Amino acid sequence: MYYLSYAYFFLSNETHFIFVFFTRFSYVPCPHTAEAIVEELLKCFSEWNLNRKLSSITVDNCSSNDALIGILKDRLDIRELPLKGKFFDMRCCAHILNLIVKDGLGIIEGSIEKIRDSVAYWRATPKREETFKQACDSLNVVYSKKLKLDCRTRWNSTYLMLETTLLYREVFPKLAKRESNYKCLPSDEEWDKARDIYEKLETFFDVTKVFSGTKYPTANVYFSKVFDIRLALDD
Repeated sequence: MYYLSYAYFFLSNETHFIFVFFTRFSYVPCPHTAEAIVEELLKCFSEWNLNRKLSSITVDNCSSNDALIGILKDRLDIRELPLKGKFFDMRCCAHILNLIVKDGLGIIEGSIEKIRDSVAYWRATPKREETFKQACDSLNVVYSKKLKLDCRTRWNSTYLMLETTLLYREVFPKLAKRESNYKCLPSDEEWDKARDIYEKLETFFDVTKVFSGTKYPTANVYFSKVFDIRLALDD
């Protein structure tokens, strides 16, 4: 099952912008080839008389979409589009951020493996969760949030896992002394690396919320955040 969602903006003339928003969802049966998706798009453009009014198309960075854009450019007269199709192919900023973080985490994944294993161990049964909570009480550590186990394919869940787990850093060594089956205690160096990773991910997490959490992600809202990302990457 594959659905396309469309949003259109077009120019009224060379000096003034008029933004008109249309929404449409279309079902595309298998196979979901670039050619099949293009045919559905062209059908919609024709029905709404948008063939020569397209300003840009935003897609994520998968190979099928690269092929899709190439076919569309061949089927449409780019010279008759606004700005001669200069900004016809626009990438999804949220998806690009996601790819950046995934690449980075792929390199340093091993630094948080024991933390992930520790969370999985103490979440495995209600009895272990209760033991963990009791250990927090004995150390006067406020048990404000339950441990969260991440999904390896979703970096934002890794961020949330680290955010919660780092609150209880001092609890895990105490548990390791009491529980002989708990054998994945992170070292001090691994905890420090996890803290560093968490702080770096926080920047990306905040920017992603700006992109996805507002109806109008205009330049005054997101540009400073994009600049923060640039500084973080340089650092």
